Amino acid sequence: MDFDLTEEQRKWKEIVHDFVSKEVKPHAQMVDEEAQFNWQATHKMGPMGLLGLNVEEEYGGAGVDAISAAIAIEELGWGCGSTALSISAHNGLGCAPLTLFGEVEIKERFLPPVATGEGKLAALALTEPDAGSDLKGGVRTSAELLNDEWVINGTKMWITNASIADFIVTLVRTDPNGGSQSLSLIVTPIDTPGLSIGPPEKKMGLKGSPTHPVTYENVRVPRNYLLGQVGEGLQQTFVVLDWGRVGIGALSVGLAQAAYEEAMRYAKERHTFGAPLTSHQAIQWMLADAATQIQTARLMIYYAAWLKGQGQPFSVEASMAKLNATEMAEQVCRNAIQILGGYGYSREYPVERIYRDTRLMTIGEGTSEVQRMVIARRILETN
Repeated sequence: MDFDLTEEQRKWKEIVHDFVSKEVKPHAQMVDEEAQFNWQATHKMGPMGLLGLNVEEEYGGAGVDAISAAIAIEELGWGCGSTALSISAHNGLGCAPLTLFGEVEIKERFLPPVATGEGKLAALALTEPDAGSDLKGGVRTSAELLNDEWVINGTKMWITNASIADFIVTLVRTDPNGGSQSLSLIVTPIDTPGLSIGPPEKKMGLKGSPTHPVTYENVRVPRNYLLGQVGEGLQQTFVVLDWGRVGIGALSVGLAQAAYEEAMRYAKERHTFGAPLTSHQAIQWMLADAATQIQTARLMIYYAAWLKGQGQPFSVEASMAKLNATEMAEQVCRNAIQILGGYGYSREYPVERIYRDTRLMTIGEGTSEVQRMVIARRILETN
């Protein structure tokens, strides 16, 4: 088994890390305090390939391998949770459905602007007031085919990037009778009449990544904006979420790495009882645990990404990696605050922000409880 990154992947990691350290990380506090998306850095990401990680080159993307995509999201997470979440959602949730299921005409129309940075971003709308984890039975947003157009009506909630996107891929009910073949994914441009974006949610963290309710009132889009075939939306969504879980896991590793580095830096500088914090065993153990947990989570993310890149099934591995990385990040960030003591609880140091940003990771892209359900179902089937 070869655990080394390729030379190309190592260079990619260095390039992205250097970019994030200059263009993203220095602005993370401002992004959080002002709840403003970092467009200045984002506009520079297009030429680098960061806005088209999974998009084929013919449609303006970078088409990098799955491990390189995970590396990019991890580095962005290390720099700024808000920026990383929006870019991860853009790539893994907004662009991925078109890359996976879109016809050539749809890809040519929608992907180049968002992948190159000439346009805005992409978004995916799944969640509704009564549909979070229960997409199969809870989705009420409907789409009816009339005169060669889909007419969409309904409401979505917690939609990342809604206000900064060119289009939203929307999960709709195309068969009112229900069942696993009753849902479909349809591309809905933001400027379509009848599509309304509500005020941003007031969140605990990730304040620079805008999240909104979205309302559809007789929104009409052409028939060919449907992705794949009618009734394939639920299965398509599960595939997309597997991609997204690898991204959220990678983002969590980046957040944990940032918190660990801040804790390490502080522990080396701070003296108590006449000695540096690093001389105290309790602090040493927390740092040792963090280093071990981060590396373990990173390897699990890379393995799930590797399976994806090999075209092998990776759904369970993605759930395992996401579950482990997100819960790890919460513990590492909690201990980072503990190491800094009162300063860790203060906005003067970044671990307070990182901890708030990390809290969403065990909820978004399927809660930890959903991940355990997915994992349990598989291991019970195979043992």
